[in-house]
Amino acid sequence: MNKVLSFATICFLTSAIFAKVTAPSLTGRAGGESSSGESSGNPILPEFHADPEVLYAQQTKRFYIYSTTDGAPGWGGYYFTVFSSKDLTDWRHEGIMLDLGTDQVPWATGNAWAPCIIEKAVNGRWKYFFYYSGHNPENNRKAIGVAVADFPTGPFTDFGKPIVNKLPNGVRGGQQIDVDVFHDPVSGKDYLYWGNGYMAGAQLNDDMVSIDTTTVTVMTPQGGTLADYAYREAPYVFYRNGLYYFLWSVDDTGSPNYHVAYGTAKSPLGPIEVAKSPVILQQDPQHEIYGTAHNSVVQIPGRDEWYIVYHRINKNYMHRDKGPGFHREVCIDKMEFNADGTIRPVIPTHKGVGKLKD
Repeated sequence: MNKVLSFATICFLTSAIFAKVTAPSLTGRAGGESSSGESSGNPILPEFHADPEVLYAQQTKRFYIYSTTDGAPGWGGYYFTVFSSKDLTDWRHEGIMLDLGTDQVPWATGNAWAPCIIEKAVNGRWKYFFYYSGHNPENNRKAIGVAVADFPTGPFTDFGKPIVNKLPNGVRGGQQIDVDVFHDPVSGKDYLYWGNGYMAGAQLNDDMVSIDTTTVTVMTPQGGTLADYAYREAPYVFYRNGLYYFLWSVDDTGSPNYHVAYGTAKSPLGPIEVAKSPVILQQDPQHEIYGTAHNSVVQIPGRDEWYIVYHRINKNYMHRDKGPGFHREVCIDKMEFNADGTIRPVIPTHKGVGKLKD
């Protein structure tokens, strides 16, 4: 999620006024589970949400979506909500699970943006490590924090301080936002990725609440244009059939051209080889679908079946004076692969996906 820092810094002070209007309603398709249809229907969440993170939890056998609460001027939302589903089609609002507007997060004053989460078995019990960015008034910049819970919906306890609070060495501009967490099934290690204006990655320490600073690697894909793969933000990493896939967003989050490109690597910290056909998700103006990017990916356990969860701009807020960059909605569509492992272009739809079959 791309931000103009000076503008966002001013506007986060207004979040207490505006963010309430974006609180998820319990009305609409995602307000509670039902058997109202055989497809999810896009958008899948009510009201405005962006930067979705999807998790399948082994503990509950349910899917969860965490997102930026959208609709507040200047990206001024200050809390995170969570929705859950058993079938990817009917989503139940589970409530606010972390609030940066309270003393729940002592180091941040707002701008609750772009979260990610991982489920880990720790000493025989499930733990959930929730990473996110917020505004740190100590240095007047965005930083990345972490909160921990025993259940996907919380309650979450913040670590008490940021775990990424400065630019990587050699990087002169950008923000510490748009975090992603990845478990490497090959080495058993866990990694954190982040960066607007650059892409960085690092190995997490075993405690999952700190990074090994000796492993911080700047791995920004080089080259490209706004028409194809020029990196802007929102790294997302997954593993399939011996390859590490790196997805990222191109252009500005308020642009209809905001889209997803990808590359692959042979290790979790690169180097990344940009795909020959890198664009895998982009707008479809003919069907009034715009700004399709900032995504996460979920694999159905035990199957080579994949889905991409992303946000797009609500079609009624396309003009700049209506704030397209913070009137976004969460959608889901199927993601498929060619025989050689390349990702097929995803077709963004209004229908969404069908109910999962056993």
